[in-house]
Amino acid sequence: MTAFWTEPDFDDHEMVHVVRDRKSGLMAIIAVHSTHLGPGAGGTRFWHYPDPKDGLRDALRLSRGMSYKNAMAGLPMGGGKAVILADESRTKTPELLSAFGDAVEGLNGRYVTAEDVGISEADMVAVSQRTSHVSGLPVSGGNAAGGDPGPFTSYGIYLGIKAAVQHKLRTDSMAGVHVAVQGTGSVGGGVARLLAEDGARLTLADIHADGVAALADELGAAIVAPDDILTTHCDVLSPNALGAILDDESIAALNTQIVAGGANNQLARTHHGQVLFDRGILYAPDYVINAGGIISVATEYLARRDGNVATIDDVNGLIEQIPDRLATIWQTSEAGGASPDVVADTMAQELIGRG
Repeated sequence: MTAFWTEPDFDDHEMVHVVRDRKSGLMAIIAVHSTHLGPGAGGTRFWHYPDPKDGLRDALRLSRGMSYKNAMAGLPMGGGKAVILADESRTKTPELLSAFGDAVEGLNGRYVTAEDVGISEADMVAVSQRTSHVSGLPVSGGNAAGGDPGPFTSYGIYLGIKAAVQHKLRTDSMAGVHVAVQGTGSVGGGVARLLAEDGARLTLADIHADGVAALADELGAAIVAPDDILTTHCDVLSPNALGAILDDESIAALNTQIVAGGANNQLARTHHGQVLFDRGILYAPDYVINAGGIISVATEYLARRDGNVATIDDVNGLIEQIPDRLATIWQTSEAGGASPDVVADTMAQELIGRG
């Protein structure tokens, strides 16, 4: 692996920690971008990267995104991310999770972890046996906040899509609005269900054919092949899978008025926000619209740290501020001629003391 500070996605990160535990087989990267507002918070991704440099790239980009996301969500948390470099068989053992928990504990609270791609609530419970700097833990019921942050992420994206439709299409109703949803797992599936309740017309795509077929039957939605979803004629394209999907070629082929979804780092490179803007496509900066999960995780963690219990109402109240933040970004963008991603980045950089 090359020196991290020579990577194009290195952005004056405070810490890039490489973890190797031979006994358990753990190889991980923990990146903390900023602790200006508080401990670096962000989930752990468990993924097989044929080239470890791609894992480093993910850790750097995602941790920077978490700095911006947490700042724009008004949370007293910095930005961090962990990537566990899974083997080709994606072997995950109790010993590996324990070793990862020890690594988090060894950072003395500079990084707080939670679920991300490939990591479950049960995995976080295992990690929590070795460190208290973990969130997204199961709750026993009632109105207490906690557990899988996915539904909270879905709720924020749903509210953000409604805000985008109101801003761009000038309607408060989702009835008949055509939304193409890329990725129908926990987050994308939740978004689709909420939109269906509002009467939206849905087209779905996912690499898992059985799952997307079942969801389409449930919601009365259409299905297209994963390769076709980005070119679907629709009002809103909602990317909810992996990132870096919006590049010169894909943006040129888009047939939508709005891009608003939960995937992290949707723009392949920074200039692609301007490419969208020049095409007249309204973009909801991903780390603003998809902040519901980290809002849940951070609210749970901070309350538990202080000996309190956060409620679902507390979390939802914070998530429901997402549409106003997006509206401010879009209004500033249109007034000044800068693309929404640049406006959001500028706001976030000022909040973390790098403006």
